[in-house]
Amino acid sequence: MTSILITGANKGLGFETARQLIAAGHIVYIGSRDAERGRRAAEQLGGRAVQLDVTDDVSVRAAVAAIEADGGLDVLVNNAGIAVEWLETNAVIGAADLTSEVMRQTFETNVFGTVRVLHAFLPLLRRSTAPVVVNVSSSLASLARVATPGTSAYNYPGVAYPASKAAVNMITVQYAKAFPDIRINAVEPGFTKTDLNGNTGRQTVEQGAEIIVRMAQVGPQGPTGGYFDAEGTLPW
Repeated sequence: MTSILITGANKGLGFETARQLIAAGHIVYIGSRDAERGRRAAEQLGGRAVQLDVTDDVSVRAAVAAIEADGGLDVLVNNAGIAVEWLETNAVIGAADLTSEVMRQTFETNVFGTVRVLHAFLPLLRRSTAPVVVNVSSSLASLARVATPGTSAYNYPGVAYPASKAAVNMITVQYAKAFPDIRINAVEPGFTKTDLNGNTGRQTVEQGAEIIVRMAQVGPQGPTGGYFDAEGTLPW
């Protein structure tokens, strides 16, 4: 049985990804910053709850110890993320109003949190016979799309969220080169209806989770160091 940890899995895309992977027969750890919400989600799905705040070293170390004691880890899905520039005002915070604090908060979860969790779980992953890491990114991380007139990404005015996900893409590439024994990829789930965007997305969580679930199950023969959506490879 494959053992999978999903961060930020008590709701939204993380919750749906967990549901689909549990249905496929995997052991899934429901990582949640709020222990009680995680417990309820795990109970509902038939997963295993683990308290995990990606911004807190103590919390991450405790999660590693708990999962190691439970048998180890094969797949890590770095799903936890925030979009401060969507939440603080009714409009996206653009370049003119961007502050270092908005950038710091965004990177603390989306970038530093991803590195914190990756670093902590690498020893467990490297003991697996088929280790996989899936980093949840965004099409807004594509420099090619953001710089190309006519694309939806080009018209997006925000800075912090795209910058954080572009950093996640770079982390993906560099870790994949450093650890060729682990399949490490970034995925773009699409503009999905979740609390992250005030449920303004155009597709369901079932649709959005498809590429995450697919890449979580690639196994030792799958791609690595790539950037994918449901249709295929995305331009960096």
